[in-house]
Amino acid sequence: MGWRGARGALRVERGRERSGCGSGAADGVTRNESLPFVPVPSGVCNALSLEIKASPKVRAFVGEQVLLKCSFKSSSPITENLLVDWTYRPLTGGPMERVFHYQSIPYPTAAGRFKDRISWAGNVANGDASIAVQSPELSDNGTFICSVKNPPDVYHNLPQTVLLVTERGKLSSAALLSILVFAPSILVVVLLLVRMGRKFRAVKEKGKCGYKKSSIEVSDDRMCCMCELCVLHFGVKSP
Repeated sequence: MGWRGARGALRVERGRERSGCGSGAADGVTRNESLPFVPVPSGVCNALSLEIKASPKVRAFVGEQVLLKCSFKSSSPITENLLVDWTYRPLTGGPMERVFHYQSIPYPTAAGRFKDRISWAGNVANGDASIAVQSPELSDNGTFICSVKNPPDVYHNLPQTVLLVTERGKLSSAALLSILVFAPSILVVVLLLVRMGRKFRAVKEKGKCGYKKSSIEVSDDRMCCMCELCVLHFGVKSP
């Protein structure tokens, strides 16, 4: 090969790297190594691409169905050769495992933790490759990856969706500790405020004109009056 041929090959290789077709990944475009490689002519690789979007984080409750959304756009018409693969890795780590496959019809996994718990919720004609997880468990927390191939469009980004499953209505340990610490103090403050309010209202009522005294207060006033009369008329000192 002459220097002109070598120069041309270098240009092609650089073009492949920019489009994500080379050995390295560029601009966030990668190839899923767990799926079969489909060779694509380097001259048209830049035009053959897929754009995939997925929710970065999805929250779910134990036992309640959750939808994992995935949408895609392809520069080629949708055919029966279109492939959809969902893979999963636990939060604790470990290898990726394929939990769902679609090609013309859905093929849910027949083994593993998601056996009989993942169903197809997408529509490839509308660019939808979503799935639904039935009866999620706390142990399902992990990362899901949606991969779509529509030959000759096979190169695309690999968006990740982190699934976080919690129990509905269950307080975290930090929240529970805060309630146990601050609840008694708040209760004492409320009781003090109520007591102060009652005293304030009582004082305010006494200061009003026409305040009606209680029977005890009336008897006390009568005794005081009788004592004062005794002192005035008989010169007897009150006890």
